[in-house]
Amino acid sequence: MLVIVLENAPPRLRGRLAIWLLEVRAGVYVGNYSRRVREVIWEQVGQGLEDGNAVMVWRANTESGFEFETLGANRRVPAEIDGVRLVSFFPEATEGDL
Repeated sequence: MLVIVLENAPPRLRGRLAIWLLEVRAGVYVGNYSRRVREVIWEQVGQGLEDGNAVMVWRANTESGFEFETLGANRRVPAEIDGVRLVSFFPEATEGDL
C-alpha cells in the first residue's frame, strides 16, 4: 500500500499523480506499487511540488509496519528515536514571530 498526501500542490502535479494513483480525497492518493515505481512517483512529486509539501507512506517490514518520507516545509518533521521513526512538531508561528 502506498499513500501520498499533498498540500498546496500545483494542479499539474495533482493531475500527474492521478495517472498513477487513485485520489480518494482532495490531495490524498493511494495505490499499490513496487519500490521502483514508488521511487519514480516520488521523484515526480519532488520535481513538481514547488512551494507545497508532501508526505509518502508505504508498507514496510519495520517495527511500525510502515515507512514514510516528506518533502517541503511543514510543521511536522520526521524524527528517529531509538530506531523508531516518529513525527516531531514545530510550534505554530505567532504574530510576534513574523
